Amino acid sequence: MTTLGKRLIKAAKEAKAIARDEANPATYRVHVPASIDVKAVRHKLHMTQAEFSARFSVPLATLKDWEQHRRTPEGPSRVLLTIIDRAPEAVERALAAA
Repeated sequence: MTTLGKRLIKAAKEAKAIARDEANPATYRVHVPASIDVKAVRHKLHMTQAEFSARFSVPLATLKDWEQHRRTPEGPSRVLLTIIDRAPEAVERALAAA
């Protein structure tokens, strides 16, 4: 078997362990998208800029800068925005418990 084939099989086994919640989180890395369409995320939730800002504690000026491409969300913000995009109820639950 080629080196590439061995690496692909190893990666598939690791992915299976992660999916089954059998992997130690310290042993794998989570993918954070390089960019995110903030306006599309907000529109998907049918929120105004003011509503999104208030709901997720993002300063309104920052949200506007992201949407107008004057600034780009950095790592932790991209993580939060990705979670808001894919599972907004998870963020709301976490913030409600705080």
